[in-house]
Amino acid sequence: MVKKVDSNKARAKRHRRVRAKISGTPAYPRLNVFRSSKHIYAQIIDDVNGVTLASASSLSKDFDADGGNKDGAKKVGEQIAKNALAKGIKNVVFDRGGYLYHGRVKELADGAREGGLSFENPSNSK
Repeated sequence: MVKKVDSNKARAKRHRRVRAKISGTPAYPRLNVFRSSKHIYAQIIDDVNGVTLASASSLSKDFDADGGNKDGAKKVGEQIAKNALAKGIKNVVFDRGGYLYHGRVKELADGAREGGLSFENPSNSK
């Protein structure tokens, strides 16, 4: 009998592996991405102090697009950049949450870059 792979377990395992290498600091907080089938969420986190500095999602009241597609993900990226810049955050470390850097995750990252955030190399963050 062939054993079926639990894709969310595999994603969580990849995420743990990535999180062992990157961490958010006050100078370079971590931009974390979570996506579900209908929505996409982004948070900027300072892991040293254990604080969420900014967040955006497709569930926000002022959000007008569909979070389950690439256009919606790009708008969430632009919104998280706007929220971060309002709090004086310009440089972040990107944490794709174990997801492939493709599709909605890539569009969110592109939207955040276009909004003014600068992504740093994860090896410089720890």
